[in-house]
Amino acid sequence: MIARRVVAALGLAQLISWGATYYLIGGFGEQIAADLGWGRDIVYGGFAAALLAMGVASPLAGRWVDRSGGREVMVAGAVINALGCAGLAVSHQISTYFASWIVLGLGMRLTLYDAAFAALARIGGPEARRAMSGITLLGGLAATVFWPLGHTLSEQFGWRVAVLVYAGLALLTVPLHLLIPNKRFAGVPSSMAPASKQPRAASRRQLVAAGGLYAVIMTGANFLNAGMSAHMIAVLAGLGLTVTVAVWIATLRGIGQSAARLCEVLFGARLDPLALNMMACLIMPLSFIAGLFSGTSKEMAIAFALLYGACNGVLTITRGTLPLILFDHRSYGTLVGRLIVPSFILPAAAPLVYAIVIDRYGDASALYLSTCLAVTTLLAAAMLKVMFPRTS
Repeated sequence: MIARRVVAALGLAQLISWGATYYLIGGFGEQIAADLGWGRDIVYGGFAAALLAMGVASPLAGRWVDRSGGREVMVAGAVINALGCAGLAVSHQISTYFASWIVLGLGMRLTLYDAAFAALARIGGPEARRAMSGITLLGGLAATVFWPLGHTLSEQFGWRVAVLVYAGLALLTVPLHLLIPNKRFAGVPSSMAPASKQPRAASRRQLVAAGGLYAVIMTGANFLNAGMSAHMIAVLAGLGLTVTVAVWIATLRGIGQSAARLCEVLFGARLDPLALNMMACLIMPLSFIAGLFSGTSKEMAIAFALLYGACNGVLTITRGTLPLILFDHRSYGTLVGRLIVPSFILPAAAPLVYAIVIDRYGDASALYLSTCLAVTTLLAAAMLKVMFPRTS
């Protein structure tokens, strides 16, 4: 059993860590471009470099958590996040800007959900599912809190001061991460434990199939998340909303995420994670279709933000819980650290790809691209559910 105070502390740390790092570019990207006179390809290319750094560091980060525990890893990540934000705040040259984003990429891999999930799996073993869902409740509000916060700070003091504030907030997560127990799940006495459930992917062939489909789903979800995190506000504004309205509607994404995650916490224990995963993938293309009508209807823009937030919120949970039922929990950090490498490296191109698509073909084209990717992700989720059904 993982203590509630640990779950609460990690949840708050996730809210701050996501808001101060991953969602930073979505709040300040256009202002940075205007202030420094750089093109979108350079500005959003920095975020792409961060995602690439996350992918390169992923296997090492997973092994580090398995070996030393989440406390040491996530404290180090918080300090690195602060250094990265401070570097961005003083950047005037492209080289410094990209170097700061690479530092942030390393920090993000050591502090965001994948590191937290591995830490919880190390503590709670196969019973970590509820704790994983719990920490995402607060984490899902990161955009809702930080996009308006960043917008207000930057209007009053400029984007550089706002990013320095983010650096200070990143350091505030250090005492929260220090609450993570430095222990490993040892199971329960055999006389008290039910029969141990075997991983659904037992044979080598099954491991390859399950791992491949899991990687496809998470890569698709991460590509869309990276693209929307960087450009959601700009796309809504480009379709006809004012910037202020676009910011506030985009923040509803966080409400959708946390609402869906709360439902999962309350009722998700009855659902097979594979079924939950497929339901989320089914909603995703519908959300982007709603987004196409955002320019003529604020209601559709709100539906887009809420629906996309909901499906992305659930996919964040299944990102952590699917490996608990598919694979051996004892090697969670190492195995998942390898499987999610494509989900960082390929989505690293998303901010740049979306910027190019928007510049050449318009804002609506970004949502057409997103719909196609969402359908591909849905097909992979359906195959995973059919190939690895619930056995009891």
